Amino acid sequence: MFKHILLPTDGSKLSEVTIHKAVEFAKSIGAKVTGLHVMPQFHVFTYRTEMLEDTREEFARDSRTHAEKYLAVIQDAAKKAGIQCETASTTSDQPYEAIIQTAKKKGCDLIMMASHGRKGVQGMLLGSETHKVLTHSRIPVLVYR
Repeated sequence: MFKHILLPTDGSKLSEVTIHKAVEFAKSIGAKVTGLHVMPQFHVFTYRTEMLEDTREEFARDSRTHAEKYLAVIQDAAKKAGIQCETASTTSDQPYEAIIQTAKKKGCDLIMMASHGRKGVQGMLLGSETHKVLTHSRIPVLVYR
C-alpha cells in the first residue's frame, strides 16, 4: 500500500478538512505524510527600484508567515495522530508543477488533495490545480471532495 503521502494545502477550509481525513487515512495504513504549501512568485511592474525591493521583501515575509500557519495545521494533526510528518514550502507560479516535483523529490507514492470544484465558465477558463495535478502526475492522486 502507500507509505508516504504528500498533502498540499492552500490554507482553505476544504484543504483543512482534507488534511484531517488524509492524516486519518495515513494512520490507518501506517504511512507518513509530508505537508506542502506552494507560495506564489512575486511580480510587480514599477519604475522605482527601492519600492520593488521593499515590496518584494514584505511579500516574501508574508508568504512565509502564511506557509508556516498552513503547514502547522498538518504538523498538529499528524502529531495528534502519532504519525511521522515533515513539511516543505516552495515558490512557483505553477503550483501543480511544484506539487508533482515535490512528490517526486520526497519519494511520495500518493498525493492527496482537496477538490475546489470550480464549475461553469470559471472552471473551463481557469481549471484547477487539482485537475492539473491529476492530468500531469504519474504518482497516484487521491482527491477528497
